[in-house]
Amino acid sequence: MKILVTGTTGYIGKRLVPLLIEEGHKVVCVVRDKLRAEEWYKNEPLITVVEADFLQKDTLSTIPKDIDIAYYLIHSMSNSSSNFKSLEEECAINFKNYIEETNTQQVIYLSGITNDPKLSMHLSSRKLVEETLASNKYALTTFRAGIIVGSGSSSFEIIRDLVEKLPIMVAPKWLDTKTQPLAVRDVLLFLSKAIVKKELYNKGIDIFGPDVLTYKQMLLQFAEVRGLKRSIITVPVMTPKLSSYWLYFVTSTSYKLATTLVKSMGVEIIGKPSDINSILNIKPITYKEAVQLAFEKIEQNSILSSWKDSIISSGRLKANLHKYINVPKYGCFTDYKERKVTNKTKTINKIWAIGGPTGWYYGTILWKFRGYLDKLFGGIGLRRGRTSSTDLSAGDALDFWRVIFADKEQQKLLLYAEMKLPGEAWLEFKIEENILKQTATFRPRGLAGRLYWYSVLPFHMFIFNGMINKLVAK
Repeated sequence: MKILVTGTTGYIGKRLVPLLIEEGHKVVCVVRDKLRAEEWYKNEPLITVVEADFLQKDTLSTIPKDIDIAYYLIHSMSNSSSNFKSLEEECAINFKNYIEETNTQQVIYLSGITNDPKLSMHLSSRKLVEETLASNKYALTTFRAGIIVGSGSSSFEIIRDLVEKLPIMVAPKWLDTKTQPLAVRDVLLFLSKAIVKKELYNKGIDIFGPDVLTYKQMLLQFAEVRGLKRSIITVPVMTPKLSSYWLYFVTSTSYKLATTLVKSMGVEIIGKPSDINSILNIKPITYKEAVQLAFEKIEQNSILSSWKDSIISSGRLKANLHKYINVPKYGCFTDYKERKVTNKTKTINKIWAIGGPTGWYYGTILWKFRGYLDKLFGGIGLRRGRTSSTDLSAGDALDFWRVIFADKEQQKLLLYAEMKLPGEAWLEFKIEENILKQTATFRPRGLAGRLYWYSVLPFHMFIFNGMINKLVAK
Protein backbone atom coordinates (compact mmCIF):
# COMPACT_ATOMS: atom_id res chain seq x y z
CA MET A 1 0.00 0.00 0.00
CA LYS A 2 0.94 3.65 -0.26
CA ILE A 3 1.09 5.02 3.27
CA LEU A 4 1.41 8.60 4.43
CA VAL A 5 3.28 9.14 7.71
CA THR A 6 3.21 12.52 9.44
CA GLY A 7 5.53 13.28 12.33
CA THR A 8 8.24 11.29 10.58
CA THR A 9 11.07 12.96 12.49
CA GLY A 10 9.37 12.31 15.83
CA TYR A 11 10.04 9.56 18.35
CA ILE A 12 7.33 7.16 17.09
CA GLY A 13 7.35 8.12 13.41
CA LYS A 14 11.06 7.51 12.97
CA ARG A 15 10.58 3.96 14.30
CA LEU A 16 7.37 3.22 12.43
CA VAL A 17 8.67 3.97 8.92
CA PRO A 18 11.24 1.09 8.84
CA LEU A 19 8.53 -1.36 9.98
CA LEU A 20 6.24 -0.32 7.14
CA ILE A 21 9.08 -0.64 4.64
CA GLU A 22 9.86 -4.16 5.91
CA GLU A 23 6.25 -5.09 5.15
CA GLY A 24 6.65 -3.90 1.57
CA HIS A 25 4.62 -0.69 1.72
CA LYS A 26 5.53 2.50 -0.10
CA VAL A 27 5.86 5.30 2.43
CA VAL A 28 5.41 9.03 1.92
CA CYS A 29 7.12 10.89 4.77
CA VAL A 30 5.72 14.35 5.44
CA VAL A 31 8.19 16.61 7.21
CA ARG A 32 8.58 20.32 7.80
CA ASP A 33 12.29 20.06 6.99
CA LYS A 34 13.38 17.78 4.13
CA LEU A 35 17.04 18.13 5.04
CA ARG A 36 16.64 15.78 8.02
CA ALA A 37 14.53 12.99 6.51
CA GLU A 38 16.21 12.95 3.10
CA GLU A 39 19.53 12.17 4.76
CA TRP A 40 18.02 9.24 6.68
CA TYR A 41 16.21 7.70 3.72
CA LYS A 42 18.30 8.72 0.69
CA ASN A 43 19.07 5.09 -0.26
CA GLU A 44 15.55 3.71 0.29
CA PRO A 45 13.57 3.40 -2.99
CA LEU A 46 10.24 2.75 -1.22
CA ILE A 47 10.34 6.11 0.59
CA THR A 48 9.35 9.51 -0.76
CA VAL A 49 10.02 12.60 1.36
CA VAL A 50 7.80 15.67 0.92
CA GLU A 51 8.03 18.96 2.77
CA ALA A 52 4.78 20.36 4.16
CA ASP A 53 3.48 22.10 7.28
CA PHE A 54 -0.08 21.36 8.33
CA LEU A 55 -0.30 24.81 9.90
CA GLN A 56 0.24 26.28 6.43
CA LYS A 57 -2.41 25.05 4.01
CA ASP A 58 -0.61 26.35 0.93
CA THR A 59 2.28 23.89 1.52
CA LEU A 60 0.12 20.75 1.42
CA SER A 61 -0.03 20.46 -2.38
CA THR A 62 3.26 18.53 -2.25
CA ILE A 63 1.42 15.56 -0.71
CA PRO A 64 0.28 13.00 -3.34
CA LYS A 65 -3.41 12.17 -3.71
CA ASP A 66 -3.05 8.40 -4.26
CA ILE A 67 -2.68 7.57 -0.55
CA ASP A 68 -4.27 4.41 0.89
CA ILE A 69 -3.51 4.81 4.62
CA ALA A 70 -2.43 7.86 6.64
CA TYR A 71 -0.85 8.06 10.09
CA TYR A 72 -1.43 11.17 12.18
CA LEU A 73 1.51 11.36 14.62
CA ILE A 74 1.67 15.12 15.03
CA HIS A 75 1.84 16.35 18.61
CA SER A 76 4.15 18.50 20.68
CA MET A 77 4.76 17.92 24.38
CA SER A 78 7.16 20.87 24.51
CA ASN A 79 4.97 23.60 23.07
CA SER A 80 4.04 25.97 25.87
CA SER A 81 2.30 28.50 23.65
CA SER A 82 -0.82 30.05 25.16
CA ASN A 83 -2.76 29.10 22.03
CA PHE A 84 -1.34 25.58 21.94
CA LYS A 85 -4.76 23.90 21.88
CA SER A 86 -6.06 25.98 18.99
CA LEU A 87 -2.86 25.30 17.00
CA GLU A 88 -3.32 21.57 17.55
CA GLU A 89 -6.92 21.85 16.35
CA GLU A 90 -5.97 23.93 13.31
CA CYS A 91 -3.32 21.39 12.37
CA ALA A 92 -5.85 18.54 12.59
CA ILE A 93 -8.46 20.45 10.56
CA ASN A 94 -5.98 21.17 7.75
CA PHE A 95 -4.85 17.51 7.75
CA LYS A 96 -8.44 16.26 7.63
CA ASN A 97 -9.52 18.65 4.86
CA TYR A 98 -6.60 17.65 2.66
CA ILE A 99 -6.80 13.91 3.33
CA GLU A 100 -10.51 13.95 2.47
CA GLU A 101 -9.48 14.98 -1.06
CA THR A 102 -7.21 11.93 -1.44
CA ASN A 103 -7.96 8.21 -1.85
CA THR A 104 -7.23 7.53 1.83
CA GLN A 105 -9.51 4.87 3.30
CA GLN A 106 -8.13 4.84 6.87
CA VAL A 107 -6.42 7.33 9.18
CA ILE A 108 -4.58 5.92 12.21
CA TYR A 109 -4.03 8.36 15.06
CA LEU A 110 -1.88 7.86 18.16
CA SER A 111 -3.45 9.72 21.07
CA GLY A 112 -3.29 9.56 24.87
CA ILE A 113 -5.53 7.83 27.40
CA THR A 114 -8.13 10.41 28.39
CA ASN A 115 -10.46 8.67 30.86
CA ASP A 116 -9.76 10.87 33.89
CA PRO A 117 -12.32 13.73 34.17
CA LYS A 118 -9.50 16.17 35.04
CA LEU A 119 -7.25 16.25 31.99
CA SER A 120 -4.08 18.24 31.48
CA MET A 121 -3.87 20.71 28.61
CA HIS A 122 -1.98 18.25 26.44
CA LEU A 123 -4.30 15.31 27.08
CA SER A 124 -7.38 17.46 26.48
CA SER A 125 -5.82 18.69 23.22
CA ARG A 126 -5.28 15.09 22.11
CA LYS A 127 -8.93 14.37 22.82
CA LEU A 128 -9.93 17.43 20.79
CA VAL A 129 -7.74 16.30 17.89
CA GLU A 130 -9.41 12.88 17.91
CA GLU A 131 -12.83 14.53 17.68
CA THR A 132 -11.59 16.83 14.91
CA LEU A 133 -10.16 14.02 12.78
CA ALA A 134 -13.46 12.09 12.63
CA SER A 135 -14.76 12.04 9.05
CA ASN A 136 -17.36 10.44 6.79
CA LYS A 137 -14.83 10.30 3.93
CA TYR A 138 -12.37 7.92 5.63
CA ALA A 139 -12.35 5.60 8.66
CA LEU A 140 -10.54 6.83 11.79
CA THR A 141 -8.73 4.40 14.08
CA THR A 142 -7.48 5.98 17.31
CA PHE A 143 -5.08 4.26 19.67
CA ARG A 144 -4.91 5.94 23.08
CA ALA A 145 -1.66 5.12 24.86
CA GLY A 146 -0.34 5.98 28.31
CA ILE A 147 3.33 6.28 29.31
CA ILE A 148 5.49 4.91 26.49
CA VAL A 149 8.65 3.13 27.66
CA GLY A 150 11.60 2.57 25.34
CA SER A 151 15.16 3.61 24.68
CA GLY A 152 15.16 7.32 23.93
CA SER A 153 11.60 8.03 25.12
CA SER A 154 11.20 11.07 27.37
CA SER A 155 9.65 9.03 30.19
CA PHE A 156 12.43 6.41 30.05
CA GLU A 157 15.24 8.99 30.01
CA ILE A 158 13.74 11.03 32.85
CA ILE A 159 13.24 7.96 35.04
CA ARG A 160 16.76 6.84 34.18
CA ASP A 161 18.21 10.20 35.26
CA LEU A 162 16.31 10.18 38.55
CA VAL A 163 17.14 6.59 39.46
CA GLU A 164 20.80 6.65 38.53
CA LYS A 165 21.58 10.05 40.08
CA LEU A 166 19.56 10.04 43.31
CA PRO A 167 20.01 7.25 45.90
CA ILE A 168 17.40 8.99 48.07
CA MET A 169 14.58 11.03 46.52
CA VAL A 170 12.35 13.54 48.26
CA ALA A 171 9.67 13.66 45.61
CA PRO A 172 6.30 15.32 44.87
CA LYS A 173 3.05 13.59 45.78
CA TRP A 174 2.19 13.01 42.12
CA LEU A 175 4.58 10.03 42.29
CA ASP A 176 1.61 8.19 43.83
CA THR A 177 -0.47 8.68 40.63
CA LYS A 178 -1.32 5.42 38.88
CA THR A 179 -0.56 4.68 35.24
CA GLN A 180 -0.26 1.74 32.81
CA PRO A 181 3.07 1.97 30.97
CA LEU A 182 3.38 0.44 27.51
CA ALA A 183 6.56 -0.64 25.70
CA VAL A 184 7.34 1.30 22.53
CA ARG A 185 7.72 -2.08 20.80
CA ASP A 186 4.05 -2.79 21.48
CA VAL A 187 2.93 0.70 20.41
CA LEU A 188 4.56 0.08 17.02
CA LEU A 189 2.88 -3.33 16.74
CA PHE A 190 -0.54 -1.81 17.37
CA LEU A 191 0.06 0.93 14.80
CA SER A 192 1.43 -1.35 12.07
CA LYS A 193 -1.08 -4.19 12.55
CA ALA A 194 -4.13 -1.91 12.41
CA ILE A 195 -3.84 -1.30 8.67
CA VAL A 196 -7.14 -2.11 6.91
CA LYS A 197 -8.58 -3.84 9.98
CA LYS A 198 -12.22 -3.02 9.34
CA GLU A 199 -13.25 -4.04 12.85
CA LEU A 200 -11.16 -1.07 14.06
CA TYR A 201 -12.72 1.48 11.68
CA ASN A 202 -14.17 4.54 13.44
CA LYS A 203 -13.11 3.28 16.86
CA GLY A 204 -11.01 4.67 19.69
CA ILE A 205 -9.17 2.03 21.71
CA ASP A 206 -7.03 2.33 24.84
CA ILE A 207 -3.74 0.44 24.60
CA PHE A 208 -1.68 -0.29 27.71
CA GLY A 209 0.68 -2.73 29.34
CA PRO A 210 -0.27 -5.44 31.85
CA ASP A 211 0.97 -3.50 34.92
CA VAL A 212 -0.91 -0.85 36.90
CA LEU A 213 1.88 1.09 38.63
CA THR A 214 2.40 4.38 40.40
CA TYR A 215 5.27 6.54 39.19
CA LYS A 216 7.00 5.67 42.45
CA GLN A 217 6.71 1.95 41.68
CA MET A 218 8.04 2.60 38.18
CA LEU A 219 11.12 4.28 39.63
CA LEU A 220 11.70 1.46 42.11
CA GLN A 221 11.24 -1.29 39.51
CA PHE A 222 13.61 0.56 37.19
CA ALA A 223 16.14 0.56 40.04
CA GLU A 224 15.66 -3.21 40.48
CA VAL A 225 16.43 -3.81 36.80
CA ARG A 226 19.58 -1.72 37.18
CA GLY A 227 20.59 -3.46 40.40
CA LEU A 228 20.36 -0.25 42.43
CA LYS A 229 18.88 0.35 45.89
CA ARG A 230 16.76 3.48 46.03
CA SER A 231 14.57 5.15 48.67
CA ILE A 232 11.75 7.51 47.79
CA ILE A 233 9.92 9.82 50.20
CA THR A 234 6.88 11.64 48.82
CA VAL A 235 5.90 14.99 50.32
CA PRO A 236 2.59 16.85 49.86
CA VAL A 237 4.04 20.37 49.99
CA MET A 238 5.97 20.53 46.71
CA THR A 239 4.23 22.94 44.34
CA PRO A 240 3.98 22.28 40.57
CA LYS A 241 6.63 24.94 39.98
CA LEU A 242 9.03 23.34 42.47
CA SER A 243 8.28 19.93 40.96
CA SER A 244 9.16 21.29 37.51
CA TYR A 245 12.45 22.70 38.78
CA TRP A 246 13.17 19.37 40.50
CA LEU A 247 12.81 17.51 37.17
CA TYR A 248 14.64 20.22 35.23
CA PHE A 249 17.77 20.31 37.38
CA VAL A 250 18.06 16.57 38.01
CA THR A 251 17.17 15.24 34.55
CA SER A 252 18.06 16.11 30.96
CA THR A 253 14.59 17.49 30.19
CA SER A 254 13.92 21.11 29.28
CA TYR A 255 12.00 23.31 31.71
CA LYS A 256 9.08 23.56 29.26
CA LEU A 257 8.77 19.80 29.01
CA ALA A 258 9.23 19.40 32.77
CA THR A 259 6.32 21.80 33.37
CA THR A 260 4.13 19.92 30.90
CA LEU A 261 4.98 16.55 32.43
CA VAL A 262 4.27 17.72 35.98
CA LYS A 263 0.82 18.93 34.91
CA SER A 264 0.13 15.59 33.20
CA MET A 265 1.47 13.40 36.01
CA GLY A 266 -1.27 14.41 38.39
CA VAL A 267 -3.77 12.67 36.09
CA GLU A 268 -4.40 8.93 36.39
CA ILE A 269 -3.76 7.19 33.07
CA ILE A 270 -5.73 3.94 33.34
CA GLY A 271 -7.07 2.36 30.17
CA LYS A 272 -10.46 0.82 29.49
CA PRO A 273 -10.24 -2.93 28.75
CA SER A 274 -11.11 -4.14 25.25
CA ASP A 275 -10.45 -7.11 22.96
CA ILE A 276 -7.79 -5.23 20.95
CA ASN A 277 -4.97 -7.57 22.05
CA SER A 278 -6.77 -10.62 20.68
CA ILE A 279 -7.91 -8.83 17.51
CA LEU A 280 -4.32 -7.91 16.59
CA ASN A 281 -2.69 -10.90 18.32
CA ILE A 282 -0.49 -8.75 20.55
CA LYS A 283 0.58 -9.58 24.09
CA PRO A 284 2.07 -6.42 25.63
CA ILE A 285 5.19 -7.00 27.71
CA THR A 286 5.58 -5.92 31.35
CA TYR A 287 7.17 -2.66 32.45
CA LYS A 288 10.31 -4.44 33.69
CA GLU A 289 10.64 -6.29 30.38
CA ALA A 290 10.29 -2.97 28.53
CA VAL A 291 13.09 -1.44 30.63
CA GLN A 292 15.35 -4.46 30.07
CA LEU A 293 14.69 -4.33 26.31
CA ALA A 294 15.50 -0.62 26.26
CA PHE A 295 18.89 -1.23 27.87
CA GLU A 296 19.65 -3.98 25.36
CA LYS A 297 19.13 -1.41 22.59
CA ILE A 298 21.33 1.09 24.40
CA GLU A 299 24.13 -1.46 24.85
CA GLN A 300 23.92 -2.39 21.16
CA ASN A 301 24.04 1.32 20.22
CA SER A 302 20.83 0.80 18.23
CA ILE A 303 18.57 3.60 19.51
CA LEU A 304 16.51 4.55 16.45
CA SER A 305 15.02 7.75 17.84
CA SER A 306 15.13 9.98 20.90
CA TRP A 307 12.86 12.70 22.26
CA LYS A 308 15.99 14.89 22.58
CA ASP A 309 16.30 15.04 18.79
CA SER A 310 13.05 16.98 18.49
CA ILE A 311 13.89 20.45 17.15
CA ILE A 312 11.46 22.03 19.61
CA SER A 313 13.11 20.40 22.62
CA SER A 314 15.34 23.45 23.00
CA GLY A 315 13.32 26.23 21.42
CA ARG A 316 16.47 27.89 19.96
CA LEU A 317 15.94 27.01 16.32
CA LYS A 318 13.20 29.18 14.87
CA ALA A 319 13.19 27.72 11.36
CA ASN A 320 14.13 24.64 9.31
CA LEU A 321 17.71 23.40 9.45
CA HIS A 322 18.58 24.66 5.99
CA LYS A 323 18.09 28.23 7.24
CA TYR A 324 21.19 27.74 9.42
CA ILE A 325 23.39 25.81 6.99
CA ASN A 326 25.00 28.92 5.49
CA VAL A 327 27.21 30.25 8.26
CA PRO A 328 27.18 34.08 8.25
CA LYS A 329 30.40 35.98 7.64
CA TYR A 330 29.55 39.65 8.15
CA GLY A 331 29.14 41.15 11.60
CA CYS A 332 30.58 37.98 13.15
CA PHE A 333 33.51 36.95 15.32
CA THR A 334 35.42 33.81 14.31
CA ASP A 335 37.98 31.49 15.85
CA TYR A 336 39.65 29.64 12.98
CA LYS A 337 42.26 26.93 13.33
CA GLU A 338 43.71 24.37 10.95
CA ARG A 339 45.98 21.37 11.27
CA LYS A 340 47.44 18.82 8.88
CA VAL A 341 45.69 15.44 9.02
CA THR A 342 47.90 12.35 9.01
CA ASN A 343 45.13 9.74 9.33
CA LYS A 344 41.95 11.02 7.71
CA THR A 345 39.75 8.06 8.70
CA LYS A 346 40.80 8.29 12.34
CA THR A 347 40.18 12.04 12.47
CA ILE A 348 36.75 11.73 10.84
CA ASN A 349 35.76 9.03 13.32
CA LYS A 350 36.90 11.23 16.21
CA ILE A 351 34.83 14.14 14.90
CA TRP A 352 31.77 11.90 14.51
CA ALA A 353 32.16 10.64 18.11
CA ILE A 354 32.47 14.10 19.66
CA GLY A 355 30.31 15.05 22.65
CA GLY A 356 28.19 12.79 24.83
CA PRO A 357 30.22 10.17 26.72
CA THR A 358 33.32 10.89 24.58
CA GLY A 359 33.38 14.54 25.55
CA TRP A 360 35.09 17.35 23.64
CA TYR A 361 38.62 15.97 23.83
CA TYR A 362 40.13 18.91 25.71
CA GLY A 363 39.26 21.18 28.62
CA THR A 364 36.51 18.86 29.84
CA ILE A 365 36.09 20.78 33.11
CA LEU A 366 35.48 24.01 31.19
CA TRP A 367 32.92 22.37 28.90
CA LYS A 368 31.10 20.96 31.93
CA PHE A 369 31.22 24.32 33.70
CA ARG A 370 29.67 25.98 30.63
CA GLY A 371 26.96 23.32 30.72
CA TYR A 372 26.24 23.97 34.42
CA LEU A 373 25.99 27.72 33.77
CA ASP A 374 23.62 27.12 30.87
CA LYS A 375 21.36 24.93 33.00
CA LEU A 376 21.44 27.49 35.82
CA PHE A 377 20.16 30.22 33.50
CA GLY A 378 17.37 28.10 32.03
CA GLY A 379 19.23 26.47 29.14
CA ILE A 380 19.55 22.80 28.22
CA GLY A 381 23.06 22.21 29.56
CA LEU A 382 25.21 19.26 28.49
CA ARG A 383 22.93 16.50 29.74
CA ARG A 384 21.13 15.77 26.48
CA GLY A 385 24.20 13.89 25.29
CA ARG A 386 23.72 12.20 21.93
CA THR A 387 21.49 9.42 20.61
CA SER A 388 24.22 7.33 18.95
CA SER A 389 27.85 7.15 20.03
CA THR A 390 29.16 6.81 16.47
CA ASP A 391 26.56 8.20 14.02
CA LEU A 392 25.39 11.76 13.44
CA SER A 393 22.56 13.03 11.24
CA ALA A 394 21.14 16.46 10.52
CA GLY A 395 18.77 17.40 13.32
CA ASP A 396 20.40 15.28 16.04
CA ALA A 397 20.93 16.79 19.48
CA LEU A 398 24.58 16.85 20.55
CA ASP A 399 24.97 18.11 24.12
CA PHE A 400 24.04 21.79 23.85
CA TRP A 401 24.50 21.82 20.06
CA ARG A 402 22.23 20.81 17.18
CA VAL A 403 23.62 19.01 14.12
CA ILE A 404 22.85 21.10 11.04
CA PHE A 405 24.89 19.15 8.49
CA ALA A 406 26.77 15.85 8.77
CA ASP A 407 28.29 14.11 5.76
CA LYS A 408 31.29 11.81 6.06
CA GLU A 409 31.76 11.69 2.28
CA GLN A 410 32.05 15.48 2.18
CA GLN A 411 34.07 15.30 5.42
CA LYS A 412 32.06 18.08 7.03
CA LEU A 413 30.17 18.49 10.30
CA LEU A 414 28.30 21.70 11.16
CA LEU A 415 26.81 22.37 14.60
CA TYR A 416 24.54 25.17 15.82
CA ALA A 417 24.59 26.26 19.47
CA GLU A 418 21.43 25.79 21.52
CA MET A 419 22.82 27.00 24.84
CA LYS A 420 21.74 30.38 26.24
CA LEU A 421 23.72 33.03 24.35
CA PRO A 422 23.49 36.77 23.58
CA GLY A 423 23.72 35.86 19.90
CA GLU A 424 24.13 32.84 17.64
CA ALA A 425 27.03 30.40 17.33
CA TRP A 426 28.19 27.74 14.86
CA LEU A 427 31.01 25.20 15.10
CA GLU A 428 32.29 23.64 11.87
CA PHE A 429 34.74 20.83 11.20
CA LYS A 430 35.82 20.31 7.59
CA ILE A 431 38.67 18.41 5.95
CA GLU A 432 40.03 19.78 2.66
CA GLU A 433 43.19 18.46 1.03
CA ASN A 434 44.31 16.70 4.23
CA ILE A 435 43.82 19.88 6.28
CA LEU A 436 41.33 19.93 9.15
CA LYS A 437 39.66 23.33 9.29
CA GLN A 438 37.92 24.09 12.58
CA THR A 439 35.85 27.28 12.70
CA ALA A 440 33.84 28.71 15.58
CA THR A 441 31.57 31.55 14.41
CA PHE A 442 29.64 33.89 16.72
CA ARG A 443 27.09 36.47 15.56
CA PRO A 444 26.59 38.79 18.56
CA ARG A 445 23.32 40.44 19.49
CA GLY A 446 23.93 43.94 20.80
CA LEU A 447 26.57 45.06 23.26
CA ALA A 448 25.99 42.03 25.51
CA GLY A 449 26.98 39.72 22.66
CA ARG A 450 30.23 41.57 22.03
CA LEU A 451 31.13 41.61 25.72
CA TYR A 452 30.37 37.90 25.92
CA TRP A 453 32.72 37.08 23.02
CA TYR A 454 35.66 38.99 24.47
CA SER A 455 35.07 37.51 27.95
CA VAL A 456 35.28 33.92 26.69
CA LEU A 457 38.02 34.52 24.09
CA PRO A 458 40.90 33.36 26.37
CA PHE A 459 39.04 30.13 27.13
CA HIS A 460 38.29 29.58 23.42
CA MET A 461 41.99 29.85 22.55
CA PHE A 462 42.78 27.22 25.18
CA ILE A 463 39.89 24.84 24.41
CA PHE A 464 39.82 25.04 20.63
CA ASN A 465 43.61 24.67 20.28
CA GLY A 466 43.57 21.58 22.46
CA MET A 467 40.54 20.12 20.69
CA ILE A 468 41.91 20.35 17.16
CA ASN A 469 45.26 18.96 18.29
CA LYS A 470 43.51 15.91 19.77
CA LEU A 471 41.42 15.44 16.62
CA VAL A 472 44.48 15.15 14.36
CA ALA A 473 46.66 13.22 16.84
CA LYS A 474 47.88 9.82 15.66
